[in-house]
Amino acid sequence: MGWYTRPVAEREFPGVGNRLIAALDAPGRAEAEALIGALGGVPSWIKLGLELFCAEGPSIVADHVARGRHVMLDLKLHDIPETVARATARVAQLGAGLLTVHAGGGRAMLEAAVKAAGPTMKVLAVTVLTSLDEADLVDIGATGPIAALVQKRAELAIAAGCAGVVASPHEVAVIRAIAPSAFLIVTPGVRPAGAAMGDQKRVMTPKQARLAGADLVVVGRPLRDAPDPAAAARAIVAELAGEQA
Repeated sequence: MGWYTRPVAEREFPGVGNRLIAALDAPGRAEAEALIGALGGVPSWIKLGLELFCAEGPSIVADHVARGRHVMLDLKLHDIPETVARATARVAQLGAGLLTVHAGGGRAMLEAAVKAAGPTMKVLAVTVLTSLDEADLVDIGATGPIAALVQKRAELAIAAGCAGVVASPHEVAVIRAIAPSAFLIVTPGVRPAGAAMGDQKRVMTPKQARLAGADLVVVGRPLRDAPDPAAAARAIVAELAGEQA
């Protein structure tokens, strides 16, 4: 099976880089800076999540943007359309390249986010968290199976004008079959072979995710907890590029 390539999407979204997004899963600015230093500039993107955003506030986004970094702000906004639109507009002013909102908020909310994002920031709709499995869907009253729910939410994101979705590697092929060629698919739940799964339930290796058609992969703990984060990042980049078996 050959490596999946999407030249149209890459032309429209040149910042895809080496496809690796490093999740800065850190409690504060000092720890995040230490991790960035240990990564040695290997990942093309950094992801700022709830913990770091709540600890340091919006300024940490603007600071990283000012230093020339591609930033994915992973807030998974989920509220009434007006509130999400206003929050999205504020994030766009910070310079983040990607912002996550939750597809469960509905089409009107997604459309409001897309409109408020403006021309430079792309909105990604989170489909189903990678920490959930079929049993969890039953617990929360969602209609499964997971692949069907992810597909439905991806269709909603496409109709609302989102630039892409966040989904586990297991659903990438399903989304790719229905999505426009330039539609971005960002996959968390990516673990190098042999890495601990942690609280993730639907995971694949970087190579598997890329073969399925993922554009960008998010990796957190396997980088943060590695003895040499930069070496771990280079290994993942090589795997994404098809340079490893």
